[in-house]
Amino acid sequence: MEQVKALLKVALRQQALYIPKLKRPFTHQPVDEENFSFVAELVNLGYLVSEELLYALRMMNVDDRELALDNINEAKGLEKGWTPLIRNWQTPVHVTTADYIVTSFANYFKNSDEVTLPCGHYIPEGTFPLERYNGCPFCATPFEFEKLTLKNQAGKRAILRCWTLDDVHQYYNNLLLSRTPLDATQADSLKILMSFFPLPDVKPAMKETLMLVIDNLVERNDQEKAQFFLTSPNEVLRYLWYKHTGFAQIFAPKTIISRHGKNHQHVRPQSSTAAVARIFSRASLALYYDRKTGRMVAEWLNAMEGPVEKLCEEMHPKRGMWVRFIRALRLSEFSRRTGFEKLRELLDVFYNERYEVYNGQVQHFRLRKDAYTTLKLLQQRPGLFARSLFANMLWFGHEIVLDAFAEVINKVPARLVFTLNMYAEDYFNKGLSRTVKPLGGVARLVTPNKLLQLFSDEELKQMKEGVEELTLKLIKGRFAGVANGNKTIYIDPQLFKMPLSIGDRSDSIQDLPVALQGTRFPVAGDKVRLFMQWGTGLPAQHLDMDLSCTITYDKVVDNCSFSNMYPVGCKHSGDVIHIPDQVGTAEYIDIDLAVLADAGARYVSFTCNAYSNGSMSPNMVIGWMDSENEMTITTAGVAYDPSCVQHQVRIGKGLTKGLVFGVLELASREIIWLEMPFQGQVVGQMNFDMVQALLRKLESKLSVGNMLRMKAAAQELQEVAHPSMADEAYTAVWAKDAAAVTQLFID
Repeated sequence: MEQVKALLKVALRQQALYIPKLKRPFTHQPVDEENFSFVAELVNLGYLVSEELLYALRMMNVDDRELALDNINEAKGLEKGWTPLIRNWQTPVHVTTADYIVTSFANYFKNSDEVTLPCGHYIPEGTFPLERYNGCPFCATPFEFEKLTLKNQAGKRAILRCWTLDDVHQYYNNLLLSRTPLDATQADSLKILMSFFPLPDVKPAMKETLMLVIDNLVERNDQEKAQFFLTSPNEVLRYLWYKHTGFAQIFAPKTIISRHGKNHQHVRPQSSTAAVARIFSRASLALYYDRKTGRMVAEWLNAMEGPVEKLCEEMHPKRGMWVRFIRALRLSEFSRRTGFEKLRELLDVFYNERYEVYNGQVQHFRLRKDAYTTLKLLQQRPGLFARSLFANMLWFGHEIVLDAFAEVINKVPARLVFTLNMYAEDYFNKGLSRTVKPLGGVARLVTPNKLLQLFSDEELKQMKEGVEELTLKLIKGRFAGVANGNKTIYIDPQLFKMPLSIGDRSDSIQDLPVALQGTRFPVAGDKVRLFMQWGTGLPAQHLDMDLSCTITYDKVVDNCSFSNMYPVGCKHSGDVIHIPDQVGTAEYIDIDLAVLADAGARYVSFTCNAYSNGSMSPNMVIGWMDSENEMTITTAGVAYDPSCVQHQVRIGKGLTKGLVFGVLELASREIIWLEMPFQGQVVGQMNFDMVQALLRKLESKLSVGNMLRMKAAAQELQEVAHPSMADEAYTAVWAKDAAAVTQLFID
């Protein structure tokens, strides 16, 4: 039962329904009344079923159907509290600062016989209209709740397909073999699958995926198999860091301490707890290991193959962290034991620094302008060469660098080749800033490389074209080198609006059908409704999360938030500061596209922030709804309808203070799904220039459709108009499995 429930959860993320006992091919049988009743319930939740799934439903027993509905209800949040602070919030509530001042004085001087609200506050007559609130308007605590009812307002629904156990195993393999880092949703799905199935006989393609596998093996007390996967000391360090912090990327502990400190800063200095947060963060990063763990790591390092000097050179970039871990794990003590001779030699060479550092050599010759030696060194590590290609082209000149890179480009992973092709145009543009996300940090705006000013526009154009020509030639050559007996191919038009997932490490979890960052969602009606729900399962407390949006015009910027609830074209449901006990609460924003278009707006950015000290509340759900039909709200203000949800995500446990989770482009009437963390307690601290730079970055990415068109051209495949006519069919449903898409990357 537990396994079926978990697999239903994984399948739903891929827009599928898992049927435990089903095996293909199966006999189509008549659809009975129970099946139609089950389908009707799915329709109320915003789903239709494929023809295959309709006939396969007979293989689901009553318990499996109940589990499936419970899983969808949980993902959609039907049991959560969706009641906002203001009733019928589409009609504005006009309150002023004077109302808060009068109420404050009234509560200070109130008599014991005056009627107070459940929170203890007294609202004097003539201030807040209490009949318009589901809670206290003064402290923003809701205490009246309405149960969510299914209104089924959507005119368009997602189609669920059928998943068997074979599909589960195929998805499992795809995750392990993904040639790009897994996002939070994929990582969570992989953990679920590893808990129920043995590991396939494959080695993970990415180091971050390997950490999940190593952790699973260690929990199963299979350290020997884990040792087989570990090939360098830095992989051991990465695992230790992941186990200690939950982050699969290695970055300095000071980064976490700094982020915690900034997250606990407050716009009112007297409310700031940054100093205390830094102290607790530093304490949480202290290392404590038992002897069993120390011996396990000692055995891993002792079994490492290769010269000790090379192993130490790999450890050098994280030398400070290695010193801390060596002490905490008592590796010096283990190195004195019989059988740990290589570990002893490793620590001796490492502490006495009797090794040469590769990066130091590269930098030495680079600063001396020794192009020949620098490029020869870089050719030894093609991946590093690819990552530093653009900067070296500006430093030494593009012709000599591209010629040297062409000799080793066949050894470069495909994801890096695609990255070079996609970002060359923006990099070699003197006037464009770029967004970067440092390890463990938030998105930042980076000014163009100053060396660009030394070159003419024609020279920069030659650099860009040189990179694109070299990478495209390689990509097409790799596709052409794969034998393919097929003659026809189908490419879904939606794939041309779906960018390749390269370098997008999303921290949020998508419990509903997933979408890649940069995916464009067309808006069906004239209204878009943002929603945010948080606090479910938590005791009553001050936990102030804010939903807001930024409206960008040609010359000015406006916003809709708790401090400006009714700007042109937008309406806010009211700011909730204190969450009720266990049930949670919600905030909404209605966006009227027609009104904003008439006012001359260009973009609307969807944001959420943690106004309370700390990061955003884990398991907070954010997203937007859209429908061709009018989306209504109840008298109590509940505006959530699962059938209208176009996209939603769940915030994972992390360091994010503020997040941009979508951009509405009014000219095209499309919403671009993205995830851009920023350091900000309020929406005004979000820089829209960063959003525009990120949009350019996403737009410059090669789409899945264009990559498939390159494959078709290289392998001489003819495009056809329908999947049934094709030998190879690539649909939007197939592309939802981003790990499967990466299997087209030929290394």
